[in-house]
Amino acid sequence: MLRIQSPLPDDLELIVERTIGCCIQVHRELGPGLLESIYVRAVCLELEASGMTFQHEQRIPVYYRAKLLCHQRLDIVVEKQIILEIKCVERLHPVHHAQLLSYLKISGLRAGLLLNFNSAVLKDGLKRIVL
Repeated sequence: MLRIQSPLPDDLELIVERTIGCCIQVHRELGPGLLESIYVRAVCLELEASGMTFQHEQRIPVYYRAKLLCHQRLDIVVEKQIILEIKCVERLHPVHHAQLLSYLKISGLRAGLLLNFNSAVLKDGLKRIVL
């Protein structure tokens, strides 16, 4: 795998790489064009098979001016460190990137993967975001 310069610690970088590998495996098996919920379930199964811990639809509190507004559900949080935002859209738009940035900010996590499973090759639908 091509090594990129990363501001993340090596242990977190390894989790990111393993998570991407799980997502690629799901995409290879299922291909593009299915419902988002199918990919979320398949990624959860693949993460479980790899021995990685995760939470599906983890609820995180959203505060404004120190007041709790609501709880936001995240698609998947891997090893309590990486948010996976799974999409199945024609193409990723800036609003999808902004959505994951918002999730990172309100959760306090540093790393997120925006994954569009409606891509011919998953690496073309993969955006990595690090705060």
